[in-house]
Amino acid sequence: MEIFRFVVNRLEENTFIVEGATGRCVIIDPGCHSDEELGRVNGCIEDHGLKPEAILVTHGHMDHTYGLAALQGKYDIPIYMSPDDKPVIAYFQRVAKFGIPVPDPSFTTTDILDGQVISAAGLKFKVISTPGHSPGCVCYLEEEQKVIFTGDTLFAGAIGRSDLFGGDYDAEIRSIMEKLMYLDGDIAVYPGHGPSSTIGDERVGNPFLEPFNEREEIPELNQNQYDQD
Repeated sequence: MEIFRFVVNRLEENTFIVEGATGRCVIIDPGCHSDEELGRVNGCIEDHGLKPEAILVTHGHMDHTYGLAALQGKYDIPIYMSPDDKPVIAYFQRVAKFGIPVPDPSFTTTDILDGQVISAAGLKFKVISTPGHSPGCVCYLEEEQKVIFTGDTLFAGAIGRSDLFGGDYDAEIRSIMEKLMYLDGDIAVYPGHGPSSTIGDERVGNPFLEPFNEREEIPELNQNQYDQD
């Protein structure tokens, strides 16, 4: 597996191309807002001789969905997204009347469910529902490759904001602690903004999860290890 990352739009969102089987790929959270940004993504696909098979969306906020219509139109591929974020997309479409650039809504989505496995490009992405940042936030876990794409649920050293439409701080904390923190510590975390991390690093060092990340709360760690430090 090879992962290509593109930092796009004014919110510096991470758009990913994930190559699985040779010559096949998926696109995750295409926030490409300008022709130049779309050109970089399409150029990578062409330069590496890739065939996109699906687009995976972690949530419906504008900075993660600007490129959906253009890429679906170009490659004629399905867009997988939680139906719980359709109201989020509709809500942000209304800000267009204030002159704020919004995504082209002429794309269609395929609904996904918690625990569903999406097979594409020779990879298997398990859908993990993590509401909080938005009602339909999901993460995509490729268990064999030990990689998870967390969107705006979990960042390196931070968590997603919950003060936007449909956000819920308590739900977000539950999602992270109950769905993500008990994954294997060596799973690489690729978030929607900022650098990558690992589940283990976030479990013991993310300040936004305190006091949840105290050492004694982590069952697989032996307290004697710390006594010897």
